[in-house]
Amino acid sequence: MKTVIFAGGLGSRISEESHLKPKPMIEIGGRPMLWHIMKIYQKYGFNEFIVCLGYKGYIIKEYFMNYFLHNSDVTINLANQEMEIHKSPKEDIKVTLVETGLDTQTAGRLKLVQQYIGQNEDFMLTYGDGVTDLNINELVEYHKNHGKLATVTAVQPPGRFGAIATQEDGSVSKFIEKPTEGAEWINGGFFVLSSKIFNYLEGDMKNVPWEQEPMKGLQKDNQLVAFKHRGFWKCMDTLRDKNELEKLWISQKPWKVWS
Repeated sequence: MKTVIFAGGLGSRISEESHLKPKPMIEIGGRPMLWHIMKIYQKYGFNEFIVCLGYKGYIIKEYFMNYFLHNSDVTINLANQEMEIHKSPKEDIKVTLVETGLDTQTAGRLKLVQQYIGQNEDFMLTYGDGVTDLNINELVEYHKNHGKLATVTAVQPPGRFGAIATQEDGSVSKFIEKPTEGAEWINGGFFVLSSKIFNYLEGDMKNVPWEQEPMKGLQKDNQLVAFKHRGFWKCMDTLRDKNELEKLWISQKPWKVWS
């Protein structure tokens, strides 16, 4: 099963770093966010990816074209113009990099990669800025069992601020750091989709977000269900998020499901 990854947006809310590179190429623990996402899928045996490029897409192409240079020891002999790569990492990953336009919205990007997906083939879809400890196999099994066209992973992100519980006299009875209890379920990405969802992408989709007409159409037709994930999930929307993910990688690595 192939996995489509949206990686073409401007990343304007993290412009401190995205002015130099696409948001999925911003590094956590010395590796691009895109690499972390692929490793999550690879853990469960899903190793074929279709990446939707847009803003500074050439940087993503360059990374994979020179993947071994980025991740290996190298001896370069300038006298005879030879290069030897040492300790080359072995990655069982196949990546198709597709130019989907600078200003194209997500539905348009998805439509443009249809040619790389079989006519009667389920596939997965996610954003290039979120990591999780989600069990992908359980997600896929859930999708197969309910028989609908689309499954979205629903998550409850922790609150940004701690909560305080007080007694009637005003004394503090409990302090909860970043509570999730009672939080709304939101779209966490990590979709599983039937190729029939392309019927919801007819016409000009360039300016249409995937989360608007297409998903609303699937919901209206009772073809969209949610897989509730109560474990770790976090997206990198701002520099604050990036710094929090960096700290988590150093201390806990909560999304590192691979060995």
